[in-house]
Amino acid sequence: MADSEIPQHIQFGEEIHPVKTATSKIYNKDDSLSEKNGYDIEDRAMQIANADLNQKKKQTYTGWMLMWLSYQSTGVIYGDIGTSPLYVYSSTFTSQPSYDDLVGALSIIIWTLTLMVSIKYMFIVLAADDDGEGGTFALYSLLAKYSNIVRRDPNVVGSVKLERHLTNELKPMNKGVRSFIENSMAARVALKIFGVLGVSMVMADGVLTPAQSVLGAIQGIEVAHPNISSATIVGASCAILVLLFAIQPFGTTKIASSFAPIVMIWLLFNACAGIYNLAKFDHSVLKAFSPHFAGAYLVRNGEQGWRSLGGLLLAFTGVEALFADLGAFSKRAIQISWLCLAFPCLLLAYIGQAAFISQDATGTAYTNPFFHTVPPGSFVFSLVIAILAAIVASQAMITGAFQLLMQVMNMSYAPHIKLVHTSKLFHGQVYMPLANVLLMVGTVIVTAAYSNTTRLGNAYGVCVVCVTLITTVMVALVAIIKWQINIFIVVFVFLVFAALDGVYLSSALTKVPTGAWFTLMLAAILSCIFVLWRFGKESQWAAEAEDRFQPSHLLTTGANGEAKLTPAFGGGIVTKVDGVGVFFDKVGNLVPIVFAQFVRKFSARPEIIVFFHMRQISTPSVPESERYIVQRTTIPGCYRMTARHGYSDSIVSPDLGRVITEQLVLFVTRDHTSSASSASSVDHSPEVQAELGVINKAAQAQMVYIMGKELMTIKKGTNFMRAIFLWMFLWMRENSRTKMADIGLPFDSLVEVGFVKEI
Repeated sequence: MADSEIPQHIQFGEEIHPVKTATSKIYNKDDSLSEKNGYDIEDRAMQIANADLNQKKKQTYTGWMLMWLSYQSTGVIYGDIGTSPLYVYSSTFTSQPSYDDLVGALSIIIWTLTLMVSIKYMFIVLAADDDGEGGTFALYSLLAKYSNIVRRDPNVVGSVKLERHLTNELKPMNKGVRSFIENSMAARVALKIFGVLGVSMVMADGVLTPAQSVLGAIQGIEVAHPNISSATIVGASCAILVLLFAIQPFGTTKIASSFAPIVMIWLLFNACAGIYNLAKFDHSVLKAFSPHFAGAYLVRNGEQGWRSLGGLLLAFTGVEALFADLGAFSKRAIQISWLCLAFPCLLLAYIGQAAFISQDATGTAYTNPFFHTVPPGSFVFSLVIAILAAIVASQAMITGAFQLLMQVMNMSYAPHIKLVHTSKLFHGQVYMPLANVLLMVGTVIVTAAYSNTTRLGNAYGVCVVCVTLITTVMVALVAIIKWQINIFIVVFVFLVFAALDGVYLSSALTKVPTGAWFTLMLAAILSCIFVLWRFGKESQWAAEAEDRFQPSHLLTTGANGEAKLTPAFGGGIVTKVDGVGVFFDKVGNLVPIVFAQFVRKFSARPEIIVFFHMRQISTPSVPESERYIVQRTTIPGCYRMTARHGYSDSIVSPDLGRVITEQLVLFVTRDHTSSASSASSVDHSPEVQAELGVINKAAQAQMVYIMGKELMTIKKGTNFMRAIFLWMFLWMRENSRTKMADIGLPFDSLVEVGFVKEI
């Protein structure tokens, strides 16, 4: 907004804040209540609304801020993929490998990290963000902006801007792909399932990751004390996990800044150990950089080599969290920390372990590759740093779970639970108390049930590869529809990465009978919950659509100036009640359902009516002078007030009534008070004085807050299966709704209007 467009400020006394944003078009016939500057206030209000709803959330950083964010990302993102050297070789081989097999496995690890992580994720997938957010659901949301594949929530209409390219902007084949997914019900359903399943699988693996990492580190004690009991290892692991989840309220920035030194020391220690082993034992393993040895390994070992990919894929588990955590950091920060630190350190770690194992006379080093291959005299240090790094490894999935849940809630695929923004500087960093507790409980149960990394390894990895394959498919569609890349180029690149994902997935699926069924079952349950909630919300939107109309459709003014219901609602007289009635409004542009129900039930209306709509902006705080938009409606004495607030602003408070009154007074008088004078020194027109008198009188009489209590029931005659699904949705809805006592308003001023809606 250009400065020249902003109306002149009004200084209205000491305790009333000036309204910087323009508000509404004046419907009153008196010219003294209209803008002096020829300014169309209604258009201005709509411009502000559109700017709010369609503004970009993505933050960009440069210089030292980017370096600091890169440092933070190291402490969160690479804990999981960075601790894979603890168990990759032991999960791949069941006996001492031959030199050729060892070099072949190392070659597969090197080229998988290069192709899957460095090329695919770092340079392709991270570019497909949705306003800075990552994950499969962000890809689905991004596709929904460039193709008409999603039914939108009418309560937040406009919150997702459709940026569909014009038909003549797309190449014919690209346009054909877009038309196919828009017109094919099967394609739209498949994309929805992909998006939901990807989120569910990441979260399912998020339950296993902490258990796998912490158990893997604690089991390192067995190298020094072989007689330590399994119960002791499990107990210590559970205690560490509980402590990890207990510190989550401190926020991503504090946790990441604290964890980053641990991860950096861990990665650098692995690099140094790798260099030491490479120099001392067998530098010939460096020939594994040739992909020939990877192919030869698979050809030579046949089915056994293919099955071993289920262990080798653990080298890149955590890559899905890397994309999911994008919203908490940024693409550039992640690229810098991976390419400059994590990637070279991990390569050196795997190469060094291979060099040691190739010369290991005992034939046991592969069973615990990290602890057996550390330089002499560093075992205690390696144990301590491994345990610390393993604890940190869990953070990647915890942070990713919070990010993904936020996306799912924003797209109305899950009930809204409490969400806390933990940073005013980095807007995407969030914490969810309920999700944190559920993850903790699930992780502790899994740790106790599986008790060792070998059994956990059988359950781990399948979801990761499924997510990478889903990501490949959806990024290919983004490249065709949004980036408008030639479809033949996209198909070629897609086939390369899809083949790589497919090979790993086919091997990982062999783990299903031995443990992977658990994560798939958990992912399926989560997916069903998400889809069920969305199904119920769409049914609710369809039912509520009948009650969405303009104010003029509800009330009209009779010949004697009395308010009356329109003939459609009975045509009865509506009497006035002293006081200000604040009706909470979910939509913000039509008549709130609660107001329509109130007027129809009581045939009465407050003297001053305020439709109060809260609109959260993706910023920590909105300045007081820019916070409120006030508009008139066609109902006399009725105003629509929109409170624009950031995630750290407190809007609903015990003094909300005073704030509303002040903003109404400012709205009525803003054109008639010069910026150099106070309100007391201004002579208003009789019309303005009369309106101010009505507002002040009503405010002094009483301030009542009216909220709706919607009871939803299932229509008679509904199909049995549909009725079952709707019943489950209504049960979840009833148990996840905000209670009136929790909203922070004076309880004796609250009125709840109940009404029934059939779905």
